[in-house]
Amino acid sequence: MALPFDQHEGEIWFDGSFVEWKDAKLHVLSHGLHYGSAVFEGERAYGGSIFECEAHTDRLFASAEALGFQMPYSKEAINAAKRETVARMGLTDAYVRPIAWRGSEMMGVSAQKNSIHVAIAAWAWPSYFDPALREKGIRLDISDWRRPDPRTIPCHAKAAGLYMICTLSKHAAESKGYQDALMYDYRGHIAEATGANVFFIKDGVIHTPTPDCFLDGITRRTVIRLARERGIEVNQRTIMPEEMADFEECFLTGTAAEVTPVGEIGPYSFVPGAITKTLIEAYAEAVQPAHAALRDVA
Repeated sequence: MALPFDQHEGEIWFDGSFVEWKDAKLHVLSHGLHYGSAVFEGERAYGGSIFECEAHTDRLFASAEALGFQMPYSKEAINAAKRETVARMGLTDAYVRPIAWRGSEMMGVSAQKNSIHVAIAAWAWPSYFDPALREKGIRLDISDWRRPDPRTIPCHAKAAGLYMICTLSKHAAESKGYQDALMYDYRGHIAEATGANVFFIKDGVIHTPTPDCFLDGITRRTVIRLARERGIEVNQRTIMPEEMADFEECFLTGTAAEVTPVGEIGPYSFVPGAITKTLIEAYAEAVQPAHAALRDVA
């Protein structure tokens, strides 16, 4: 059984200073726990360097603003704290999790007087999905839950409360033997997986949903740039579920998922092909330039 996260060894940056991992605690009556008033980021470090560190911090601050609270530290301080956390943990390849939440001064829907707390943790975390599945692609169920109308949630914030339907969707999928689930949006259009963006390929062209009610992922934007730099057309548009019958390849992107091939979504099948493999390699080179240089020399 994997070690519970509250039992790891090391240090966590907590409200401006480092504390022992086991001592990084919040009160049970924290507003963030009861009302989901928390925002976070998921980042990866490769070779000791956090990929798109500043972009993730920019989004963390934008998410906090969307939830109506102000970060108590500057972006520069958060960037420095993330890098120091990775270094103090003695990690080179790592997952990095900054999180900010409302404290416990007020307990109720209103929380204007609550202090804002920030913590940053880092740990070793290999592939999000079983590497053995990557060759033929992971299997996705189709979720019963849908990404909500942007008039009902702050859909472009990476906010804790917005992930409950993702947890429900992933649990349901895993109970059926799938690795993840595809979610439609409130209109019935294809949206995303539970924690990653989705791409499809047909006739050498990449198609991906327009992120108008879900996160425009940082990895998503990176992969789109990498594809276009290689002369691959990328079409961001509305995609209907029935179109999956005609797509040839499919893959997911995300900080945790990186670029992960998909072999099946419900009744639809895909075969990881040349474009998917090209982008897996391109992303690996983008996040690990030192390693890529070594391969080129070899």
